[in-house]
This record gives sequence, structure tokens and C-alpha cells, in this order.
Amino acid sequence: MSACSSRRSWMVYLALLVTLVSQSEGGCQDTGLCCFGQNQSCITEDWRKDRSYGECYCDQACKTTLDCCHDYDLACPAMSCVVSEWSMWSGCLEPCKPTLRTRQRQVIQEAHNGGEPCPSLHQSAGCAEYHDQHGPCLQSLVPALITTGGYGNARKKREILDNNITGYCVEFKLTSLTVGCQHSFSPHTRWTRYLKEGHQVCVECQPPALAQGQRCCSGDGENTGQDGSLSLQWQAVGNSRCRGLWRWVRRLDSCSCPTVHSFLFI
Repeated sequence: MSACSSRRSWMVYLALLVTLVSQSEGGCQDTGLCCFGQNQSCITEDWRKDRSYGECYCDQACKTTLDCCHDYDLACPAMSCVVSEWSMWSGCLEPCKPTLRTRQRQVIQEAHNGGEPCPSLHQSAGCAEYHDQHGPCLQSLVPALITTGGYGNARKKREILDNNITGYCVEFKLTSLTVGCQHSFSPHTRWTRYLKEGHQVCVECQPPALAQGQRCCSGDGENTGQDGSLSLQWQAVGNSRCRGLWRWVRRLDSCSCPTVHSFLFI
């Protein structure tokens, strides 16, 4: 190739390069465009992210439609949501009942341009207050102490002076239990390993377990108004790490608890 031809090729290349550079000066940064949402007017003509030249957008929707200008990320950097610290926990929503406490946080900066969205702004947790304005709560708030139904065959029933006092059964649905239930290897607490969330259990209240002067077992849910939406506490006797919540289903005056998932109030 002659020197003249070589010089001519370089001149053509430089002219093309100048043209390309001049064309790429209409991006989001140069035009000052950065729009939220989908905005059909937020458009310019420049190189796109797919390396083609033509109409390109500087709105937030271009991330989805894949027609952003090449410098969109520089002109419109992603901004994640920023929230405040959690507030203090509220008091229990109701005294003398297993209920909830709440806390919240505020949005300081909304998410923009594909940044991380805001996390949950509200949080709740289990709560129990053992006193109200009238004094100590009733026994329904005390965790029900339970053991396997087989214990009833071995324990000695104490003499009940009031012959009208009879036993009964209560059905509950297990809503939660601790992992400690699955790690019980002692022979007398091995039954806790068969407890599962969602199972329905039957718990018998025998006369020996009746509190003095009472006609119901402690923690059986009788004093909650038999509200099936309330979560009541229970704890396995002999395994302090096995405890949880259940919901009252119904009372059975004539006990017919099955062998499986059959327990006793202590």
C-alpha cells in the first residue's frame, strides 16, 4: 500500500471516530435526563446498552425494556431504600392474654433506579403481661404443663372430697414448638420427639391435676373465653427446653383421647 493510500485510510478512520464521538454526546448525562417510572418523554438519541445507535431512554423503566442509553447507570445510579432504626417495643396489646407487642420504623429514603426496596416497616412478637389494673392475671396465662398420657396409668390419684369433680379433655392445635423437643433422649421424655407443628393433640385434665378449689387444670384455656384465635403456652414436664404455643380447639367432657398425641395436664 502506498503512503498516500495509507494516509487517506487514516483520515477516513479519524473522520469516522470524530463522527462517533460527536454522536455519543447526547446520552443521559449530557442531556441531564434521569426520570422515575416509565416516561415516554425521557428520551434522547445516543448509543444504547446493546451497542446500537438510536433512540434510547433515561427513565427507570428502561431497565426492564432494555432500551437504556449507555450511560444510564452513571446518570441515574441505583439508590437503595434507607430506613430508620426500630422504635421501642410497645406494651402488650392486651393484659392477661398471650398476645402481641409491636414496633415500627420509618422510610428515610425511597428506593430509586432499581435499588433495593424497603424492608418490612412493622414487626410483632409474642408478649404476655401477668398483671392488669385489677391485679394478678388468672391462671389461664400460666403455661400448661403436660406429659405423656401413659403417666395417668401410673400416678396415684389423690382422694377428691367433692365427688362432683370429674375430669375432662381439651383438644389443641400445635402452632409452634422449640427445637429442644427433638433433642430429648431420656426414656421418660422421648415422647416430645413426636410433637409436630400443625398436629392436633388431646390433653386430659384428671382430678389429681386440678388446682385447689378449682374445677379446671392450670393453663387449659378455660379462662380465655375459649377463643380459638389465641395462642396459649405449654411446656413439657421433664424437658424444660421443649415448649411452645397451641390454640384451643374444643373441650370434651367425655374423654376419648387417641393413644397417639394423648397427653395429661400436670
